[in-house]
Amino acid sequence: MSRTYRTDPELTHRLSRRGMLGVAAGAGAAALLGAAATPATAAAPGAAPSAAGRGRPVLPPGRLGIQLYSLRDKVSTLGFAPVFAELEKYGYDEVEFAGYSQGSAGPITLAQLKRLARNHGLKPIGSHVGYYSDDPNAYTFAQNLAKVLDDAQALGLKHIGTASNPFRYGSTVDALKRAADEFNTYGAAARARGMKFYQHNHSEEFSFATDNPRVRLYDVLLAETDPDLVYLEMDIYWAYSGQFRFSKRPDGTPAPFDPLDYVLRQPHRYPLFHVKDGVSDPANTYGYRMVDVGDGDIDYQRFISGVTRLRGERLAHHWQAEHDNPAESFTFARRSSEHLHSLREDC
Repeated sequence: MSRTYRTDPELTHRLSRRGMLGVAAGAGAAALLGAAATPATAAAPGAAPSAAGRGRPVLPPGRLGIQLYSLRDKVSTLGFAPVFAELEKYGYDEVEFAGYSQGSAGPITLAQLKRLARNHGLKPIGSHVGYYSDDPNAYTFAQNLAKVLDDAQALGLKHIGTASNPFRYGSTVDALKRAADEFNTYGAAARARGMKFYQHNHSEEFSFATDNPRVRLYDVLLAETDPDLVYLEMDIYWAYSGQFRFSKRPDGTPAPFDPLDYVLRQPHRYPLFHVKDGVSDPANTYGYRMVDVGDGDIDYQRFISGVTRLRGERLAHHWQAEHDNPAESFTFARRSSEHLHSLREDC
């Protein structure tokens, strides 16, 4: 489902305040956003007015980030500086790392990386690190916890987590309990340094335990991890994929769930989200085909506002745009920001 992208006056104002590209404030932002609107995306004559400007923005101010895995092609060839410059233009506030090296663009120190982000108005908010490896020297939580946390501290991160699945010991109830015990250990170590440890889901976490098909593995992980030590970064796309794949138990009995309900029950456990989109495709194993944010069928007006309307929760969460394999990563970043900034709550 293709959607129309329109200039958001609030985003224009925010970008102009940054004085991007060194041009006059209003003209600079208008030029950027105007150039982004091609004839194919411009509003047709007589079209309904844009939602921008009507109602409170769904996206809280200062809370839009991007997972840099989506831009790994640009980071590895251009380096962080040009990537951060583009993200600044597009109105991003935060970045989540997926590694701290630049590939062919040359070495960079953590101090340089932190300063570079700050110089472009970007706050490093988190980082993905592997859970475990068979290599005792691997850069993972299980093998090198102190080093992982040292680096996170050097970058000034408030969150440090893993996107690896929790199935180190298998997919039984006891296997998830063993992984949860390790996550509790990592969480305690992170908290001692003023950080939050988090785990990022894919769809398989919503499957059922192989030794007890009435038990959802995600529920085991939530129950067995200490809520004061272990936090969750819900990947919303993969959660909806899990809903598609695992709304019935292996014996065919219904087991429906809504990803948003998990968050509404324990909002404090979800400081971070991955915002990625998909077109519904029941013929696909995962139920969706991944697309740029705004081009799919996931209702982000409903999801984000459902969380941020909770008392005291509007500024308690960070929303990271992501696409695993975008057709053109800068285009993905720009269009995702435009769409998310354009969303308004119902009046």
